[in-house]
Amino acid sequence: MGTTERLYAPAFLRVLAALVPLLCGLLGVFIANIPISLAGGLVPAPLLGLIPLYFWCLVRPDLMTPAAAFAIGLLQDVMSGAPPGVWTLGFVVAYAVVARQRDSFAGLSGFAAVLGFAAAALAASITATLAVLLLYSVTPSLGALGAELAMTVTAYIPGALLVSLLHHRLVGPLRSDF
Repeated sequence: MGTTERLYAPAFLRVLAALVPLLCGLLGVFIANIPISLAGGLVPAPLLGLIPLYFWCLVRPDLMTPAAAFAIGLLQDVMSGAPPGVWTLGFVVAYAVVARQRDSFAGLSGFAAVLGFAAAALAASITATLAVLLLYSVTPSLGALGAELAMTVTAYIPGALLVSLLHHRLVGPLRSDF
């Protein structure tokens, strides 16, 4: 799509393109919390909503805002049955870590990019664990939290490829000043 077509793209398409990052995160949370387990419940569900949050915060920080991170975390709390605000806080902290170190994270590729995502996921997990510990005086199972973190990092590569495809197919062609 050329520059001229981009300037005259229908307004609703530009708004839809602006909503893609939020919708990706919400869809990731929904998919991760569907009550169907391929592993028979042996491993916890990954934090799939964190993958679009990380990706869009690096690629299009204008479209992945703190409010979107809050909404994705809030849906994670509601759908997972976590205490209110735990994952919301974790996702907002992960967003803050990525936004603050955006230049460092954006320059990563290959295995280093996976480690960058792992750092953001670790920040979210540690924040959620500390929130539960401080608010409810209950120590969450560190083994379960570690397994969830491992599943989340494992899901990053296919998740990032899918989100990148959506970026190139939907958001990239309609790129303009929103």
